[in-house]
Amino acid sequence: VQLVESGGGSVQTGGSLTLSCVASADRDSDYCMAWFRQRPNSEREGVGIFDTDGTIDYEDSVKGRFTITKDNAKTTAYLQMTSLKPEDSAMYFCAAGQTCGNWWKASEFGYWGQGTQVTVS
Repeated sequence: VQLVESGGGSVQTGGSLTLSCVASADRDSDYCMAWFRQRPNSEREGVGIFDTDGTIDYEDSVKGRFTITKDNAKTTAYLQMTSLKPEDSAMYFCAAGQTCGNWWKASEFGYWGQGTQVTVS
């Protein structure tokens, strides 16, 4: 599975951004897709998950502000971010896996995109 993120950029506090993650995978296979972020000198942390059964979950600090969706073809996942704060600044990564019970753990995922930078000032 190859993942390519896009949509990062610089915004002011309170602004919005939408990140996209295009997955190239066997369409007969189903993958859960997650978003992670990593700040300098920090571990990669889970932001949210779109599981194979349609379950969606978020890290507490982004609940109510971030929304994860996935297109019907299951090839693209989106992370809509609103009410952005400076502490949301990080490199954002898309990840895919076939079992994502512990989705907040980076070790759960075998496939990663290259990341896209989000800066909120």
